[in-house]
Amino acid sequence: RGKDYFAITTNVDHCFQKAGFDKKRLFYTQGDYGLFQCCVPCHKKTYDNEEAVRKMLVSQGFGFEDSENGKDGDLVFLRNPLKMEIPPELVPSCPVCGKPMSMNLRCDETFVEDDGWKMAAKRYQDFLEKHKNARTLFLELGVGGNTPGIIKYPFWNFVYKNKNAFYAAVNMEKEEVPAEIKTRSVLIKGDIFRTIENLI
Repeated sequence: RGKDYFAITTNVDHCFQKAGFDKKRLFYTQGDYGLFQCCVPCHKKTYDNEEAVRKMLVSQGFGFEDSENGKDGDLVFLRNPLKMEIPPELVPSCPVCGKPMSMNLRCDETFVEDDGWKMAAKRYQDFLEKHKNARTLFLELGVGGNTPGIIKYPFWNFVYKNKNAFYAAVNMEKEEVPAEIKTRSVLIKGDIFRTIENLI
């Protein structure tokens, strides 16, 4: 029987989605570079930007290798030197107010928490509630000291409250945990890729 799981991330690089991770098991708290939003914003909606970005890249001299599944593969150079600009008609503008579009990134008060973001937040809270007393592994991969209040500190708190929970962290930096959860924690100082590769 498969284990229940959920991922919360502060990364905005769209890599979970590109890897085919189940979006219903993902909460991208700080935004997603795969989405555009109005820079104002005049409305609380985001837009998938893959097609627009691909057109921009092609206009600069990039191309995409063919892949076996019919989709475009890896990015390749087709022209040298590359153009360092895109045609004006490819600059994205808001379909509502006409102002420029921006990336869906939490950097100031203009960040859009759209319906998809709110549903992801609720699914994450529902997951935590469902497993609040269950045997649960809180696995932290590469969380630094920039935003510990989003993942690291809540994970410590969840483990402290749930005596059936366990905390594990893999990080290049030296890690420490509160004394209250030390006996239910494993800290690994090292490269994430190599650590996981050694485990499998």
